[in-house]
Amino acid sequence: MKIVIVGGVAGGATAAARLRRLSEDAEIIILERSGFVSYANCGLPYYIGGEIKSRSALTLQTPGGFKQRFNIDVRVKNEAIAIDMANKTVRVRNLNDGSEYTETYDKLILSPGAKAIVPDIDGIASDKIFTLRTVENTFEIDDYIKKNSPETAVVIGGGFIGLEMAENLTRRGIKVKLIQRTESVMPNLDYDMACMLHAELLNNGVELMLSKNVIGFGNIRDKLEVRIEEEAPIETEFAILAVGVVPESHLAEEAGLELGIKKAIKVNSHMQTSDPDIYAVGDAVQVTNFVTGEPDFVPLAGPAGRQGRIAAENILGAGSRYDGAQGSGILRVFGLTAACTGINEERARRRKIDCGSVDLEYPSHAGYYPGAEEIFMKAVFEKGTGKILGAQFTGRDGVDKRCDVMAAAIRMGATASDLTRFELCYAPPFGTPKDIVNVAGDLIEKKLGAE
Repeated sequence: MKIVIVGGVAGGATAAARLRRLSEDAEIIILERSGFVSYANCGLPYYIGGEIKSRSALTLQTPGGFKQRFNIDVRVKNEAIAIDMANKTVRVRNLNDGSEYTETYDKLILSPGAKAIVPDIDGIASDKIFTLRTVENTFEIDDYIKKNSPETAVVIGGGFIGLEMAENLTRRGIKVKLIQRTESVMPNLDYDMACMLHAELLNNGVELMLSKNVIGFGNIRDKLEVRIEEEAPIETEFAILAVGVVPESHLAEEAGLELGIKKAIKVNSHMQTSDPDIYAVGDAVQVTNFVTGEPDFVPLAGPAGRQGRIAAENILGAGSRYDGAQGSGILRVFGLTAACTGINEERARRRKIDCGSVDLEYPSHAGYYPGAEEIFMKAVFEKGTGKILGAQFTGRDGVDKRCDVMAAAIRMGATASDLTRFELCYAPPFGTPKDIVNVAGDLIEKKLGAE
């Protein structure tokens, strides 16, 4: 069997490795438009901040490594430009010399990822405006900083990338202004939880401009002018545009595959598209939200990897299923960690789910043992059943493991009563006899009992 994979990052690279582990005989080809394969998207901001020192550390595997270890043919700088579903071929352009060729397939996996949203506004083509999605983008930003030694930057967008870039540019000695269109950063967090991130950003010298809308850019001498609706423009030396991503689905659309929300590629639980010989995974696909059951777009590395494995297993007859994404994510902002899983209260109410929430503050480990830090938690639950719908955390220690516990709880359909009975690890340096997760269950039960 010949399998062609379009895109060689999280979903595509995982699918390729899984295919080889399941079959020694399959012919596997990866077509990757960029010059790098299996690179660490999530690590890109930390290279710019200097915590990741080596450029080579950003690439988890190389074409030669794939060939030697897995006998997989990886072709970087090769862009898939058209799919002929009737004849089961992919038209490919070699970006090194501009030549084109046709590659046949028995099965095709699309893993093209997502692309940064670049709004059509005045001045957007300035060479002082950058996005961050690829290794090449990272090196462009790093080279610009090294060459120009800028003292100021504007980050537009307060999601994962925007916040990570605000932190890492600050660590590099650059004064950062962060502009966010809504009233708070991190849309996955409710406003009350996001306010703790606002405080951490301000305490570390980041200037926040919330509920502000960027409407254009201009050049003033050697500076970039950022124009803001109903505000005086800002002068800066460069800007990072991080206002979100959209699926890179034009190839699928032009081939005639069925698309869903935000033009994401529609797939079934086996990761099959509307053509049974074409699968799609990662940031380009529409998934089912595990909590609400609705169509969703969840561009995260964890789901992409799982989807890649599932597509590979189904191509070779294993019959695996993907049962939805719940959007578990975590973020470091200077000394503070924020994490979330499931849906927040705002989203639950928008979907008319009869929900409630509890907020609590609890130590990360035994208070008498040195170094205990407060964890702030918000748990969202369904009224009537007490079923856990989502959880949000901020804190300086122990946030990750508590959010992971709640992610597992949501996946198993746990209720508040289940949380009270979870037996979690305890020793004074690591936790408390009754963990914050147990206490959240108690509070939800009390709230339900009082209604």
